[in-house]
Amino acid sequence: MPNRPADGHATRKKRRRFTKPQMPERRHQSGGRDRPPPTEEHSSISKGVRGKLWLFGRHAVEAALLNPRRTSHQLLGTNEALERLDPDARARAPDVQHVERTDLDQKLGDHVVHQGLALAVAPLPSLSLEKACVDETDVANDQVGTTVLVLDRINDPHNLGAILRSAVAFNVRAVVLPHRQSAELGGATAKAASGALDMIPIVEVANLSRALDQLKDLGYWRAGLDGGAEQTISEAPAFDKLALVLGAEGTGIRRLVGEHCDLMLKLPISERMESLNVSVACGIALFGLSNMSRG
Repeated sequence: MPNRPADGHATRKKRRRFTKPQMPERRHQSGGRDRPPPTEEHSSISKGVRGKLWLFGRHAVEAALLNPRRTSHQLLGTNEALERLDPDARARAPDVQHVERTDLDQKLGDHVVHQGLALAVAPLPSLSLEKACVDETDVANDQVGTTVLVLDRINDPHNLGAILRSAVAFNVRAVVLPHRQSAELGGATAKAASGALDMIPIVEVANLSRALDQLKDLGYWRAGLDGGAEQTISEAPAFDKLALVLGAEGTGIRRLVGEHCDLMLKLPISERMESLNVSVACGIALFGLSNMSRG
């Protein structure tokens, strides 16, 4: 286990007054040709009516109904889709209404792949960083790992959903993200996550840098994933607790967030490819870290 630096913050040079700080250029492994930020079309579907969120798709709806922390208000479904729904999930569904597929197309938009199901829910209740990352009640659970994902402005719901799927697949303890400049935790993200949105603790914070400081105090090492790093994932030492920081599509980890990391790591990809989609990079990194922990 490496000795922790006395201070994880990088030394900052003094700047003249009224001088706008410049962002250093980074070679991002979590950037590249990703999708653009969510459109108004995505947002209107996710927000629903009167503050409710509309989740759609079989896996997303089942996971939400089975999540004891999620409050559900109304389930809309075709006869066929309701028959295929998990019996335990169906038993928890309030106000079930049988509708036609065209009714769901009209409500959600005919471009939405809803699989005949839509569930009106309340947003997930807020969760503290300490409770999500050091709750001792789950220590005996083999499915709870010691890695936390920290997401810096992942604003594409498809990428965020794919990251959540990988997080559940590799037993990540929790996901931390800023409540601003992140994809909404609504319908589009839930569908892309295939149920993972309701299967892993998600902590929304006001300031990501302060959250990283808090994670350090909780015993976590903080590693940023960056294509310009000198050390690869496989060369990194084993950590008892690790907070893996992933940067936004196209721009990577912000300078200030990077200064709150103890080290930077990269994936050993071919020089012929400049970068990887952030969700792809996340899955590869988590796989590499899981192999290290087994070894």
